[in-house]
Amino acid sequence: MSGYIDLHCHFVAGIDDGAPDLAEGIAMLRGLASIGFASVVATPHMRAMMFENSRAEIEAAFAVTEREVKKHPDLPDVSLSCEHHLDDTSFASLLAGRGLPYPPAHRAALIEFPNEHFPAQCQARLFDLRMKRIRPVLAHPERYRPVWKDVEVLVPLMDGGTLLLLDVAALDGKYGGGPKQAAHALLEAGYYYAACSDAHRARDVREVDKGIKRLFDVAGREEGEFLLREGPRNILEGTVAD
Repeated sequence: MSGYIDLHCHFVAGIDDGAPDLAEGIAMLRGLASIGFASVVATPHMRAMMFENSRAEIEAAFAVTEREVKKHPDLPDVSLSCEHHLDDTSFASLLAGRGLPYPPAHRAALIEFPNEHFPAQCQARLFDLRMKRIRPVLAHPERYRPVWKDVEVLVPLMDGGTLLLLDVAALDGKYGGGPKQAAHALLEAGYYYAACSDAHRARDVREVDKGIKRLFDVAGREEGEFLLREGPRNILEGTVAD
């Protein structure tokens, strides 16, 4: 199986907690290609007090990595977006047009919450994005502690148009028992719209591969292929139905 689209990956060198250098970024992409990914979207962090990257800084770092990627014809196609933390600063940047929604349609953006709690006014903020014709895509919902207690806590966000993005490695226990249990519950409920690697190092690819195998075992071929192909494609092209 191949032709997968990865909507969440940290292969850009030296910009956040992902690839520290070009060699690691290339190794990561080569590993993802080997397990079926044909297209990988870079999603460096934009997060106040931790990864205070501006759009210009992210674009500059991606350009350096992209030039190296072009030297290797065996690698997936690459493009650029961003993982926007829902803090005051990063949210304001995204709302003001200084973020990096998903290309080419720029009608969806990757959003991250703090692990311990949902941000205050998160529903209102996600609604504000929808009013800007930007659909929120929530990164790794299975890792948020409120979801461990009850996956239904995500329903109001989904009702407002937010899409859930599975980190497939969670299905095989990469992040521990809480995220694993939540990932399986969310998958069984049919709440995910797409799946991704969220790879930060080349060594992560092995766990991503195990997670993909678990995804197909649990959800079946049709659902697995939707989450890895059609769902991501719809997000990139801005064709997700309301």
